[in-house]
Amino acid sequence: MSAQAWAQGTNVTLGGLNADPTAPVEVTADSLSVDQENGTAVFSGNVVIGQGDVRISAAEVRVVYGEDTGEIARLVATGGVTFVTATEAAEAANADYDIANGQLTLTGNVLLTQGASALAAERMVVDLTNGTARMDGRVRTVFQQQNGGN
Repeated sequence: MSAQAWAQGTNVTLGGLNADPTAPVEVTADSLSVDQENGTAVFSGNVVIGQGDVRISAAEVRVVYGEDTGEIARLVATGGVTFVTATEAAEAANADYDIANGQLTLTGNVLLTQGASALAAERMVVDLTNGTARMDGRVRTVFQQQNGGN
């Protein structure tokens, strides 16, 4: 038997997340184009981003460099995004990873799975430094009830 719960906002703890925003960021993709004028690079085709225990994959990722430092400031992923930790997986249409603040924002039909549990929403903001997340925008979950071992 299942029950549905609806809410406007839900806090979530991500158990398998151990991300260090200062750790190196590794990006692999089929192709790369760089625009020196506006300070961006675009990785496309089977893009995979790795940083610590975090893995993000997408069709395309735009890298935005900080004006002051020249280091990577943000990664903007589009074209179907998957975010994976040791114990969770999330899917969304888009993602914006603010590296300096250690914050990942997934938007557009977000689906988070944790074991047998699943949560859906329009937006999920993940704090990668403390392993928590907040889901907003018509949050929906289905709870699987154990049937007394039968």
